[in-house]
Amino acid sequence: MRTATPLLRHPDFRVAAVRCRDEHTPWSGPEPATAYGLVLTRRGGFRRAGRGGPEFVDPTTAYLTVPGEEERFAHPAAGGDDCTSVHLSERLWRDLFADRPVPAVVHVDARVDLAHRLLLRAAGRGDPDFAAAERLVRLVGTATGPATGGTGRSRRLVERARAALHDGLPDASGLVPLARWLGVSPYRLSREFQALVGVPLTRYRNRLRVGRALDRLEEGVDSLAGLAAELGFADQAHLTRTVRAQLGHTPRELRRLLGPAGGGPTRRRP
Repeated sequence: MRTATPLLRHPDFRVAAVRCRDEHTPWSGPEPATAYGLVLTRRGGFRRAGRGGPEFVDPTTAYLTVPGEEERFAHPAAGGDDCTSVHLSERLWRDLFADRPVPAVVHVDARVDLAHRLLLRAAGRGDPDFAAAERLVRLVGTATGPATGGTGRSRRLVERARAALHDGLPDASGLVPLARWLGVSPYRLSREFQALVGVPLTRYRNRLRVGRALDRLEEGVDSLAGLAAELGFADQAHLTRTVRAQLGHTPRELRRLLGPAGGGPTRRRP
């Protein structure tokens, strides 16, 4: 029996937890792959035959799929297996592999293992456009190796990204659309941004949003739910987590600190 539990949905990618409890030593019949994707095993192991030939897949091995690829599976080990399945849109797939070959199978070293775990943590935190997207492209990039071209640190690229985030351009609504607007792969943008700025792009963007939140709290904004929507957070809880992570205070606490009773400037109500 095979079950899939969605963890994250986005127009350009989907992440699901797949649990398989099949036990059959012979190869299954051919199953054509239906998506561009990456599959990583969290527990257990199984055999798979695809475009790279037969392989034993366990937590040290991951494989990539392309639509129409013929796959066969065998599950000789008792107990089944648990995997993470990442499906990418064709456009994002081409963005990520525009300047690199697409391997069939990759070794999961400790760095890939950590990137996998961080993606799973980000999947439930309400920021698919930036936090989860950045974790996902880092996972794919770390697993499949560096790009073969355009890997130099581009100060102009990073400056344009920062300006777009600061100005709130529509194309800066997420990591993937921002990378497309800049004409680079999301992995390259994420990597070079952190190399030059010193923090991940997601954290930089959150720094901008927390600064704007402080401005609005100082002005006396009434609705924290409305403020969350205004600043592009998934909901008020997402706003609270982000502000507390950066400042050690919740928005409610900051509203008191920045108001007249906290010694801040007199506020005006919008």
